[in-house]
Amino acid sequence: MSELTRSQSFFLRHEFAIRRLHSLTGIVPLGLYMVIHLTTNASLLNGTETFQRAVFMIHSLGNLLPVVEWGGIFAPLLFHAILGVWIIRTGKSNLGNYQFTGNRRYVWQRWTGLIALVFLMSHVLHLHGWFHAGFWLAIVEPLGFASFHPYNAASSLGEAMQGYVWPAFYLAGVLATVYHLANGIWTAGITWGFWVSPQAQQRATKVCTVFGVILAVVGTAAWWGAVRMDADDIAQAQADEAIMYEAAKETGLAYDMPEKRTPVEDADAEAASASDSSEDAITE
Repeated sequence: MSELTRSQSFFLRHEFAIRRLHSLTGIVPLGLYMVIHLTTNASLLNGTETFQRAVFMIHSLGNLLPVVEWGGIFAPLLFHAILGVWIIRTGKSNLGNYQFTGNRRYVWQRWTGLIALVFLMSHVLHLHGWFHAGFWLAIVEPLGFASFHPYNAASSLGEAMQGYVWPAFYLAGVLATVYHLANGIWTAGITWGFWVSPQAQQRATKVCTVFGVILAVVGTAAWWGAVRMDADDIAQAQADEAIMYEAAKETGLAYDMPEKRTPVEDADAEAASASDSSEDAITE
């Protein structure tokens, strides 16, 4: 018996539980987190202060943040992705024989799932690596990854999204992920038996379409909030972030991360260096 045949046999024996676990993790927690994440990033359009304040609230979890992220995001994502690849390998599309809308949506769901997987893994490497061990940062930072700094949220995000390659990659990835979630909610409703009749499926299609369009607008706004920043915007954001960091330390929102220097520390270091240079010049 071939490996694929054994895989199909296992899938058929446990198909009921597998499909429900797969659809469930795609909506909760992953879909819920995606809505929150895109909405938070879209707040950058309202200014550095709004976005930085939201990031402070998230990172005020301190040492609990990696636990929350691995338990509520990364582990479910890996689980959902592995099952998704398994379903793609064991499933068969009949789009070549039947050009129905449902068949096209089946194919698009699989392709957008693969695109979303590549996008999310790249996104984690590119922007979300600050809390990892030093040896990991030593590997990814020289490659231009792990670029996001929680105390310089707007400016570091704007710097990471300069050029054309990353913005194009992110726009395609966000839109593919939004489609995968919106259409996935529709298919999950069938899997769980929420809408089975043709009439119920038509109503669900309208609701999921509206949800997908709204989330696509939010996601595009989040994308635009980062890519629109030029050098002057980034410099102004850094100045605003330095002020907010000092205020956040007083209120306890700023979690101490000694491995990362803040703009305030950099400014103090430069001022001290300039002072030393002036004293040397006077002495001479």
